[in-house]
Amino acid sequence: MNLNLKSDKTHTFDAIVVGSGMTGGMAAKELTERGLQVLMIERGREVKHIEDYDTAMKGPWEFEHRGKVSVHSAEEYWANSRFGTLANEETAPFFTDDKKNPYIEKRPFDWIRAYHTGGKSMHWGRQSYRMNKKDFEANAKEGIAIDWPIRYEDLEPWYTHVEKFVGISGQAEGWDVLPDGHYLPAMPMSAPELYFRETMMKKLNRPVTIGRVANLTKPQPWHTELGRASCQYRSKCARGCPYGAYYSSLSGSIPAARKTNKLTVLHDTIASEIIYDEKTKKAKGVRVINQNTMAVEEFFAKIVFLNAGSINSAALLLNSKSTRFPTGLGNDSDQVGRNIMDHHLGVGANATVEGFENDYIFGQRPNALYIPRFRNWGTDKKDFLRGYGYQGGASKSDWKRGITMNGFGANFKEDMSHPGAWTMGFGGFGEILPDPANRMFLDKEKKDKWGIPMIVFDAAFGENELAMRKDMMASAVEMLDAAGFKNVTGFNRTDTHPGLGIHDMGTARMGKDPKTSVLNKFNQVHECKNVFVTDGTAMVSSSCVNPSITYMAMTARAADYAVAELKKQNL
Repeated sequence: MNLNLKSDKTHTFDAIVVGSGMTGGMAAKELTERGLQVLMIERGREVKHIEDYDTAMKGPWEFEHRGKVSVHSAEEYWANSRFGTLANEETAPFFTDDKKNPYIEKRPFDWIRAYHTGGKSMHWGRQSYRMNKKDFEANAKEGIAIDWPIRYEDLEPWYTHVEKFVGISGQAEGWDVLPDGHYLPAMPMSAPELYFRETMMKKLNRPVTIGRVANLTKPQPWHTELGRASCQYRSKCARGCPYGAYYSSLSGSIPAARKTNKLTVLHDTIASEIIYDEKTKKAKGVRVINQNTMAVEEFFAKIVFLNAGSINSAALLLNSKSTRFPTGLGNDSDQVGRNIMDHHLGVGANATVEGFENDYIFGQRPNALYIPRFRNWGTDKKDFLRGYGYQGGASKSDWKRGITMNGFGANFKEDMSHPGAWTMGFGGFGEILPDPANRMFLDKEKKDKWGIPMIVFDAAFGENELAMRKDMMASAVEMLDAAGFKNVTGFNRTDTHPGLGIHDMGTARMGKDPKTSVLNKFNQVHECKNVFVTDGTAMVSSSCVNPSITYMAMTARAADYAVAELKKQNL
């Protein structure tokens, strides 16, 4: 192995951030704006905003396989293709080749990755919901796992801070189950959706709102200063948004950090170990491997932020062994890698909608309706814990409906040139309970091509999740029936695995007691205070809402605290 171990000024920074995705970008922005010189380490290739969005403006006819996945690509992106088509011709540039980056499954786990600038912020669903007060209290009240060391009030100002910067369009509703935030004008609902919302409130007392989504509807000055513009309603977000309307770290936080002239970014650089100093009892830097040349280097900093995603951040902790931490940095509690959570999905219902023939929508709205949790809330109790929300809505069929229809000639073509009938459907996202038996760990013998131990997954849905899924389908059917829609059909796929929600979290949880947790209330490793872990790794429970805005709020809060502690010379 080519060793290039340097310790000169070019390898020393105030802070190192591992990862360039949702939280890595936010960490870099917050730290540089507070005056720190930051090194960002990204294991994948460089992607440049706009310039490298190769498929963004292509028409369907310009794709060799019309957007489908070829046999060859399916082998490369097998984890993305096992349940359905995630990494197709349009979006594959922003997913990771599973064949070149293998992992081991003791039990099936769909590990969806994005190794490049921007990470998974390049293909997230952008749905942005705050966790509610009860989400932070549920573990303690129900005797599940451990209690959160923070409450909603601790994150509330940071939610607002992040929402303003990111730009979330949405509608304030005043519901305790789904706390309101700082919103840009909401995207409109279609006529069938407005009818459905009104009917659900009247008949079932269930709330329905438009999705709170990280697409700019009315850019503010701090957005336009970064070159971001209004959403064009193309619904091609997963290809990369040339307009910057769709928030990603590539169009938002990283450009903001670069404006300070205090950010350095390394690409194709794999963080292999955190370097621990036995004398100072602190981390002094990060050892890295160039993924192309195999060259090893060391970089040094006063603080280290881990933002590589819940699996890779935990793997980095586990691989960072020393005399003080023989089983991995911060792993005194044996909780690193345990308590993997996600959101389970692949369950809901669909229906056809009669009427509304003269109603249509503008463009292709990159958003959906959201039905927040109603189960086990208030007086609504079931024989399982926690709850679920739904995402979905109404749409009109287009010319592609003709693929399965009999017909030809001028009349058929004319019919296909007009919108078809309305349909409506919803898919659920359910909470997964923390379970120490659901885990990932490092194989003792097998290593990847860079000499790093391979990751092994051993996780599955529990009885609580399986019971919840039955109710998720039944409730979706109930709502569509109550609205008077036709041909209502429920679905509950049995071939789903943890990971597919792409909300993996919990592998180095926060807590009050170092004996049962890895991080404290400010996301510091209990016994190594200058290491902060602020991505999904830190989560203590999963709620049932999309978690990215919570990760970013935790990151901004931790960065503010870290800089304050540095100034006090406590780190």
